[in-house]
Amino acid sequence: MIEKLTYTVNEATEALGIGRTTIYELIKGGELAVVKIGSRTIIRRKDLDALLDRNTRHLAA
Repeated sequence: MIEKLTYTVNEATEALGIGRTTIYELIKGGELAVVKIGSRTIIRRKDLDALLDRNTRHLAA
């Protein structure tokens, strides 16, 4: 099976368990990077992982 490298906004919301509004707020605030391919907004798996890592460290501190 091929491992996913990118997610759509809807897939990212499902993977993180947060809403679309929150995803778009994170993007607008510069906390979550996106790649635009045509009209599609794609989120790299490594950027989702980095978001989680940053927030996990913040809670642990």
